[in-house]
Amino acid sequence: MSSPLLQLREKSRLFSPTEQEIVAHILEDPHLVVDMSIHELARHTFSSASTIVRLCRHTGYDGYREFRKAVTYELAMREQSKQVEQKEISYSDSLQDIVDKITYKNIVSLEETRALVDLNTLRCCIDLIQNARVIYLFGLGASLCACKDAYLKFLRLNKICIINEDWHSQILQARNATPQDLGLVISYSGATVEVIECMKALKENKTPIIAITRCVDSPVAELADQKLYTTANESIFRSGAMSSRISQLNVIDILYTALANEQYETSLEQLSRTHIRKPGQTAGKAYKNSTQP
Repeated sequence: MSSPLLQLREKSRLFSPTEQEIVAHILEDPHLVVDMSIHELARHTFSSASTIVRLCRHTGYDGYREFRKAVTYELAMREQSKQVEQKEISYSDSLQDIVDKITYKNIVSLEETRALVDLNTLRCCIDLIQNARVIYLFGLGASLCACKDAYLKFLRLNKICIINEDWHSQILQARNATPQDLGLVISYSGATVEVIECMKALKENKTPIIAITRCVDSPVAELADQKLYTTANESIFRSGAMSSRISQLNVIDILYTALANEQYETSLEQLSRTHIRKPGQTAGKAYKNSTQP
């Protein structure tokens, strides 16, 4: 399920001036959609019911009722996020409290990220990965951990990947990229200066870019050709980048599994062939475990 408010923001530049006015009202106060009928919203935005229906369809919904239901769900998820923020780790927490709070935060992060998945965008990303000559991976700090996970997974499927840990090497690989390659950028903040410089180099080389980033307006989102959004509710120990990393790894798993599923039989053979057998493991057991990266 994709985010209706995100869809409005992303596609608003393609709408008519009247539709853009409606979008501005909705984004300023999304509860208008929940609280008002289509005719009440039309009066409030100085438009017509037919214009609102057309806006809903341009956003990917059959009509106002479906759009209203999706907005209601998204606002409920936002309210849940506020409750998560109230469950911050405190000095007085017991070990059980820490277990419960961290687990809850990660679950909510995954649920919210699932709600942001746009299937059309996901399809475009899978096609880009499948057709890329080389996948160049970009990320720093905690996002580099997600890059390394993507590197290992795509390598199992015989997709050539290049990853470097220091920024100087990453900017060099960006400057060497071609239009036949693909840049996969991971950045929670969407504002990491070093990553942005790499993306600018990729753009100069006309290399397609997929960004896995937080669902906000950011330089990374602006530079990317395709955006896979994550959301996270970080604790006060932000340097750990905990739930954001969980969301990023989840998106990587989705890309990896969908890519493998495109050529199911070939992927099974490839995974079996690249499985590293452990000492004492039989061939039969190795094959059964071959789908595990």
